[in-house]
Amino acid sequence: MKILVMGLPGSGKTYLAERMQPILKAAWYNADIVREMANDWDFSPEGRIRQSLRMKNLADFEKNQGRIVICDFVCPTHETKENFNPDITVWMNTITSGRYEDTNKMFEKPKNVDYEVTEMNDKNHEIISTKILKNV
Repeated sequence: MKILVMGLPGSGKTYLAERMQPILKAAWYNADIVREMANDWDFSPEGRIRQSLRMKNLADFEKNQGRIVICDFVCPTHETKENFNPDITVWMNTITSGRYEDTNKMFEKPKNVDYEVTEMNDKNHEIISTKILKNV
């Protein structure tokens, strides 16, 4: 199962994913760490597409091994989300704009999400993880 935790920079994606990971006993890939490993800091539209495909490949590997995998990354456009092709989408809709204006301009509100987080708290990760585990 591939879980996408998406949202603007600073919305709490990593905070949520890091807390969900032990509950779900999931593999976890953070976009910043993956970009660092690839030494790819290109945030152009093409670079973001490349990153979505990179995250997809990592997640597909884990899923094919029978694992739950969480990937947290901005995933700013409908195309990047479609490229990743998540089984479950968690949208961190906690802020109206992030710290990078270019990302704010290109970010497209996701059309279909399974869970929408509108405020940060200490229970979101438990609530969402419990619901996911009930449906596995």
